[in-house]
Amino acid sequence: MPTLSSRQQEVLQLAVRHYVDTMEPVGSKTLVRRFGLPASPATVRSAMGVLEQRGLLTQPHTSAGRVPSQQGYRVYVDGLLPAPGAVAQQLERELTGLSLQWAALDDLLLHLSRRLSDLTGLLSLITRPQPPDPHPRLQALRLVASGDRLLVFLVEDAATARSLNLRLPSTNRGEVEALEGWVRDQLGRGTIDWASLPPQLSACGAVVRQGLASHGQAPRLLGKGAVASGLAGLLAQPEFSQTASLRPLVELVEEAPQQVLQQGGIWIGAEHPHQALHQCALVQADYRSGDGGVGQVALVGPMRMAYATARAAVRSVALVLERLLG
Repeated sequence: MPTLSSRQQEVLQLAVRHYVDTMEPVGSKTLVRRFGLPASPATVRSAMGVLEQRGLLTQPHTSAGRVPSQQGYRVYVDGLLPAPGAVAQQLERELTGLSLQWAALDDLLLHLSRRLSDLTGLLSLITRPQPPDPHPRLQALRLVASGDRLLVFLVEDAATARSLNLRLPSTNRGEVEALEGWVRDQLGRGTIDWASLPPQLSACGAVVRQGLASHGQAPRLLGKGAVASGLAGLLAQPEFSQTASLRPLVELVEEAPQQVLQQGGIWIGAEHPHQALHQCALVQADYRSGDGGVGQVALVGPMRMAYATARAAVRSVALVLERLLG
């Protein structure tokens, strides 16, 4: 935090609070009157002048009061957050008695996402826990010939099995069985050394090798494991009264939600690498499942948001997911 006097810190904190509540620029007289500051308007005006010089407050119009800047929000979040509000406390009480009663994990994530957005009025986004290693080591492989197709079943860990459907070259069933035995022996040694593939297995082996290479290069479809709620809440925010201003964010959430999420914490305005969020703020917390997978809980809204409540809310949901999935 920049070196600010206690008075300047208090004025910045209250200026943010006023703007979050009203979306109106604030002047020194309003701050003194609304919050009962034990200081004269002149003293508060002087503090606001210093904050403006340091880029923490801005004046949208010559005759208007001040509003927080992106940097002002950052200073506020890093050192001046108040205790979470009643909304966060209500959510925490609801989650205390929550049990894993949903038949599918997505049902649980959708329920939590909706509660987050309902209580905060922000866009909520929760991802399924993803394995720490996006391309885990192949542990076992089974080959099944079916007409002119070759079904390849891949076992990557105790809970993950995938399959490939490849076109089988003209070969005999004995070659498929021999190739499976050779691969099993290779995996027992730690990895598949395709350079040592016997010549008589080269035709079938080339198909399997190419299929495995394509499978290894394919990105995991992380977006399909995400649920989002609360778009209507964002539309109700004055900052997004023009639908066009919200369209890039909506498209990003629908098509590539992982690009919304970052490494934990709070991202404000242009701090976020994606331009669609440069007028927004992202509040995020990570959670871990029992198998080591990592998921994210996030809230997205205008920079003018109740950061303390949003941070407490995503942390509460992350903690309950760790409890239920641990």
